[in-house]
Amino acid sequence: MFIAMNRFKIVKGKEKEFEDVWKNRDTHLQGVNGFKEFHLVKGNESEDHILYASHSIWASKEAFIDWTKSEAFRLAHKNAGQHKDLYIGAPNFEGFEVVI
Repeated sequence: MFIAMNRFKIVKGKEKEFEDVWKNRDTHLQGVNGFKEFHLVKGNESEDHILYASHSIWASKEAFIDWTKSEAFRLAHKNAGQHKDLYIGAPNFEGFEVVI
């Protein structure tokens, strides 16, 4: 199993707008080979931002990598630049292989 996470620093006061973008977007994940589940999680508050992370679970690292090369991935991310005012910096990707 593989867990893919992107951490986002969201400008304070823009949390609802950020959450709405994620709630209303088409992820194009349903039916993708190896995809198990997705969560958007909210973390700690800092001086200038709120931490969020997208958290997807995959059958394997290979399944995740295959998705990143797919048309479904391109469709899911085609409008990613539209909401730059919500973010402080670029997302930070972290990938984890489950060991237990």
